[in-house]
Amino acid sequence: MDMTPQQFLDWDSKRITLLGMSGVGKTTLSSKLPTDQWFHYSGDYRIGTKYLEEPILDNIKKQAMEVPFLRDLLLSDSIYICSNITVDNLAPIATFLGKIGNPAQGGLSLNEFKRRQMLHREAEIKAMRDVPAFIHKAEEIYGYRHFLNDAGGSICELDDDKTIEQLAENTVIVYIKASPEQEEMLIERARNDPKPLYYREQFLDQQLSKYMSEYGYQSADEIPPDQFVSWVFPYLFHARLPRYQAIIDQYGYTIHSDQAMQVQSETDLMDLIAEAIARKNRS
Repeated sequence: MDMTPQQFLDWDSKRITLLGMSGVGKTTLSSKLPTDQWFHYSGDYRIGTKYLEEPILDNIKKQAMEVPFLRDLLLSDSIYICSNITVDNLAPIATFLGKIGNPAQGGLSLNEFKRRQMLHREAEIKAMRDVPAFIHKAEEIYGYRHFLNDAGGSICELDDDKTIEQLAENTVIVYIKASPEQEEMLIERARNDPKPLYYREQFLDQQLSKYMSEYGYQSADEIPPDQFVSWVFPYLFHARLPRYQAIIDQYGYTIHSDQAMQVQSETDLMDLIAEAIARKNRS
């Protein structure tokens, strides 16, 4: 969505999509906005509560069926299982995505891992395509003036032009670009606390082959799950940067993470985005 800085500031019902790697500060930044004026749409929350709800529950039930006590109760319909996904607690999604590797260490087979990756990709596309409908709902049903779409860190991996184009038609796309210092911090955090992630299949195949050759594994079932995630994250991080940039070059605007960290209010954020619009318009 193209506009001048002043048009953005004067926009009576602002609609923004925030892009950036997980951990770069999208959710923290959105927390600076007045909750009575801004509808906060979380792509990850929508994925977990709508499009992956059943696969997530099936995965939990499968694990529960391995426990005889719980198995008997489930088979007799004496208990039921549900997930408690919130915007601040997306652990069930990560648990479902899982990590590739040794089953004895909680890893998934390559086929099962790729199946879940495909389901996540489809869910993320659907969640992002729901944005226009939720913009309407936020205003017409709930009375919110403004709308913020907190997109997942893997949106740049979707290779789905239609989804990005739709977001650009309905929102101002803003990319939070990590500083070199924050890049190092995010990479170090991922190494020390490896979490399940989404990978493009082509990227996964290339990096998995490289990793297995480097460590001498003959099968994906031999891989220590945490080790692979820690090893691959720096490659994933740097592979995503040009993909984010390509989206922003065509459709959006960039603010820097060190600037975002200084934001204390709605006015601060709106001024920062207006500056980003002005900067791109001058280039």
